[in-house]
Amino acid sequence: MSKNQIIAKWKYILAGSLLCLLSYYTYGQGCSDAGFCTINSFKPNGGEPIKNQFKIGAFVGKGDNAISVYGNYVEYNRQLSKNFGLDAKLTTLAQSGNGISTFGISDFFLNSNYQASDKVKFTLGAKIPLSNANKTSSQVPLPMDYQASLGTFDVIFGIGYDLKKIQLVAAIQQPVSQNENQFISTNFPANSMLRSFQTTNKYQRSGDVLLRISYPIQVSSKLKLTASALPIYHLANDKYSDELNVVKEIKGSKGLTLNGNVYFDYEVNSKNFLQLNLGAPFIVRDARPDGLTRSFIANIEYRIKF
Repeated sequence: MSKNQIIAKWKYILAGSLLCLLSYYTYGQGCSDAGFCTINSFKPNGGEPIKNQFKIGAFVGKGDNAISVYGNYVEYNRQLSKNFGLDAKLTTLAQSGNGISTFGISDFFLNSNYQASDKVKFTLGAKIPLSNANKTSSQVPLPMDYQASLGTFDVIFGIGYDLKKIQLVAAIQQPVSQNENQFISTNFPANSMLRSFQTTNKYQRSGDVLLRISYPIQVSSKLKLTASALPIYHLANDKYSDELNVVKEIKGSKGLTLNGNVYFDYEVNSKNFLQLNLGAPFIVRDARPDGLTRSFIANIEYRIKF
């Protein structure tokens, strides 16, 4: 067996091993953040300067409490100069489970990128909510698990660094406003599944920081596999107001979530690409009242450069 055949064999073994690993760990939170882990410049191979790029994607995932989630998005990336670029992204989300189905436009992301050097890139942006996170059922507010958006206006800052083939990203997403959710679990009958959900009336969500470590493997001339580790740390316990309007902390909502992702990028031709992204968690926070819990998530994306 030649050296190239041996290398190719081990690439396929590694890819299969990663898929098996992700399939095994399917309880907890997928990306499970307020949105910044899917920003173009924070994704593996997302920092390459491109004059114009358009993306369309869709994902499916499994949440807590027998809730299935479905989403899609459109995105436009524009390189304004050698050093500056802009990203714009619009997202939607649908949830279904326990006899309840919801759908809504989620958020609009607008980010600016500055290429400081061949290895270093900075991103500054914002997540603008297009929903106040207070959907209702029979005029009774629903928990965050059924909301299309967190309903918070967030600022986002990150830095990317290329260390040979290893790609590193560190970022923070901090809410500067809160949503209008009014869900109180005791408003539902004792036999209702929603009675067991965390109350999020006047919900106050804390910020997150992430570190992404990615390593790409060129499987063939057309196919690239990228393995990615994604720790996300929720900076403080979230808060809510109970039936008596007393502000309380949600214990266990602060802490670490560790996710694994595998990206498969297929080059149809020099301008058209397909990407499959699979994600699952290894470590989760004890409490996740924001409704972002994902036991497994799969995302398919088409992008075109022009």
